[in-house]
Amino acid sequence: MELVLPLFSCSSHPYDFYKLIFTSCHGPCRDQVLHIVPETFQQVQHLQHLCSTLLLDLWKPLLPENIWAGEDLHIRVPAPLVQDVKDSLDQHMISYKVLIPDVQELLDQSMPRERSSHRQVPEGYVYTQYHPMEEIYQWMTQIQKSNSELVTQHNLGKTIENRTMYYLKISQPSDRTKKIIWMDCGIHAREWISPAFCQWFVKEILQNYKSDPKISRFLQNLDLYVLPVLNIDGYIYSWEKDRLWRKNRSPHMNGTCYGTDLNRNFNSSWGSIGVSYNCSSEIFCGSGPESEPETRAVAQFIERKKSDILCYLTIHSYGQYILTPYGSTTKPPSNSEELMHVAEKAAAALMGKYGTSYEVGPTSLILYNNSGSSRDWAHMIGIPFSYTFELRDKGTHGFVLPHDQIQPTCEETMLAVTTIIDYVDQKYFPGGAVMLTSGSLGLSLCLSVLLTWTVS
Repeated sequence: MELVLPLFSCSSHPYDFYKLIFTSCHGPCRDQVLHIVPETFQQVQHLQHLCSTLLLDLWKPLLPENIWAGEDLHIRVPAPLVQDVKDSLDQHMISYKVLIPDVQELLDQSMPRERSSHRQVPEGYVYTQYHPMEEIYQWMTQIQKSNSELVTQHNLGKTIENRTMYYLKISQPSDRTKKIIWMDCGIHAREWISPAFCQWFVKEILQNYKSDPKISRFLQNLDLYVLPVLNIDGYIYSWEKDRLWRKNRSPHMNGTCYGTDLNRNFNSSWGSIGVSYNCSSEIFCGSGPESEPETRAVAQFIERKKSDILCYLTIHSYGQYILTPYGSTTKPPSNSEELMHVAEKAAAALMGKYGTSYEVGPTSLILYNNSGSSRDWAHMIGIPFSYTFELRDKGTHGFVLPHDQIQPTCEETMLAVTTIIDYVDQKYFPGGAVMLTSGSLGLSLCLSVLLTWTVS
């Protein structure tokens, strides 16, 4: 049987074709994810060649040139090629283990057992399941209605397919300008745990702001802006067509290929490193910086608010990292020591819950080089604290984290995120920044008079 494979994910030559002769699958056909740690330069070269000539989906790292000796490599292999790829690895004496033996089975398990569009939200909303975009839209509307004293819903812009992007603003009423914490989720469609965390975060803040002194304190000084799904079109596509879709859905080359990686599309050293100009690539950076409406919507809004934004958090998966700027250069930002200190505090808080270990550091040093990321861009325009979270796991399930890990992942991540927010609050509002209301002002005047009288 002869199969002609277009060179999609990894090739820089989108119009070449590679003919592979293979026998039909032995036993049931299923995509698999292989875990490889190449030991020599020759093994690295062979793996790069495999990726560049076959339809292999690199999960970690994202580019063949970022395959290094001694570093983890996770590749999804299409079912018809599994045996041939394994034979090739054996011939080159490259050790591997099967990380995910049946990708489709994992995909099936990650889908909710029943669509829940009829259940009431937010009271009946199940935060330990993944939700399609329709339900997330409904949840946002209901969470605003049920918490109108604290939550407002705002239009951020439109997607390439003309869907509305909404963010939630959580703000305690105040007569003064407060500073802002920004958080976005779901910039990459297949990373479903990310929007699940944004929803969990909102729920936890609203349930606990009266009883939790840390949350109560930072809400006096900080407003929280939460964008639950940035890449709405891609997220919907991942539910309806291709669970492992990553990019947005912008058409290119007269509709012959689709999607830009929105986290390579920001105006931070755009297109310089760790990207592809091939529109079929998972890390296609677009036709120019902010070429995509989703990127523009976020960037224009952040630009307008940047003097008030103290912290930019963007939530991804997978790998268990807290990443600091920069991805495009190993030159550290001016406040790198403080960024690292806060990230390490956050990782320690996270680890304290279930023992989950996160690695902390600049993307370019502990992961790979990339340019055009939202995290780098946010720091470059002057937002002092900017972090990427890569949530669970380390590859056992990869982008298809099971339902039963949503709650523990969100619980531990909540501790890390609130640690960062608390640090920012205490740095910029030392001593809790007690607001002088008319009542407290009157009390302080009485105390002042009383103390003066006593001393004299």
